[in-house]
Amino acid sequence: MPEVTLRRVSSAVGADPAVVGPYLAAALGDERWREVTVDLVAAGMSNLTYVVTPAGGSADDAVILRRPPTGAVLATAHDMAREHRVISALGPTPVPVPRTLHLCTDPEVLGAPFYVMERVVGLHVVDEIPAGYADTPELRRQVGDGLIDVLAQLHAVDPASVGLDDFGRPEGFLARQVRRWTKQWDATRDRDRPGMDALAARLAETVPQTQRTGIVHGDYRLDNCLLDPERPGGIRAVLDWEMSTLGDPLTDIGMLFVYWPEAGETRPVLSPVTTLPGFPTRREIAERYAQQAGVGLEDLDWYVGFAFFKFAAIVAGIVARSAAGAMAGKDTSGYADRIDPCVELGRAALDDGAL
Repeated sequence: MPEVTLRRVSSAVGADPAVVGPYLAAALGDERWREVTVDLVAAGMSNLTYVVTPAGGSADDAVILRRPPTGAVLATAHDMAREHRVISALGPTPVPVPRTLHLCTDPEVLGAPFYVMERVVGLHVVDEIPAGYADTPELRRQVGDGLIDVLAQLHAVDPASVGLDDFGRPEGFLARQVRRWTKQWDATRDRDRPGMDALAARLAETVPQTQRTGIVHGDYRLDNCLLDPERPGGIRAVLDWEMSTLGDPLTDIGMLFVYWPEAGETRPVLSPVTTLPGFPTRREIAERYAQQAGVGLEDLDWYVGFAFFKFAAIVAGIVARSAAGAMAGKDTSGYADRIDPCVELGRAALDDGAL
């Protein structure tokens, strides 16, 4: 099975091995970390993820280091302490997450706060499913169902029971989300895009009533999970919690729809994997989730429209950070061309329905 692409980093790109090694040796109380190699994971467009391996060690000995982008970031974005907190809190629950090892809040060490967690062995599916894995429609259905089941498990967690009752402000969550991503769009807009502005205004005017509140991942999708290599449908770990908070769980379903193209569709997203025979349709996803979570789908169109707006704002932020040299060499060519199609898909969800 394919490994996640790694790129050895120089001392100038966010995680200097000469600094990381001695720091981890002291923080973890283990001298084998004094000399390390640091590899940037060539995936993801926001927080930076590195594989840190002790000198002479193997992949089994490695840990994961997460830090913000190396340039300027928006206020409240890329909060390492929040991401570390939610993963640590979910550790004892049925939601599969990596075990956290250390949080550094001192920006003097690497130029920004960061945290370290265990490296979970799992299959990271981005552009295609590797040969020999989930190679029948029945097994691909299990993968899709497994993703929904884990999301329902997350939303079933009582925040207070894991010490996250103050992790966000559920009251007024949806209206604040529209304002937040509108503000982000305003801060990173690359050019005049009237359709984006019109979609933002329309969403703000039609915010639905929240049915329930819970822990929201914020960017739940196939390639933010590590799959069980031996058991299709099993999820080894849910990753990338930087946008997690307390709020309306249906925003996670809306966002999953953005990343879930069906056969015959062309969408400005990262992966066509879900177009393969066997993966559940978006309608089937919604119905399975609604049955497990006990929620209605009458306002699903709004959540999907908002998700496309949010995705477009995220893309605009990536484009802006790339232009500022804050993406550590990641290729963002063509990203700006995804914004207007996302706006149109958001408008279509509101006008024509999401299912």
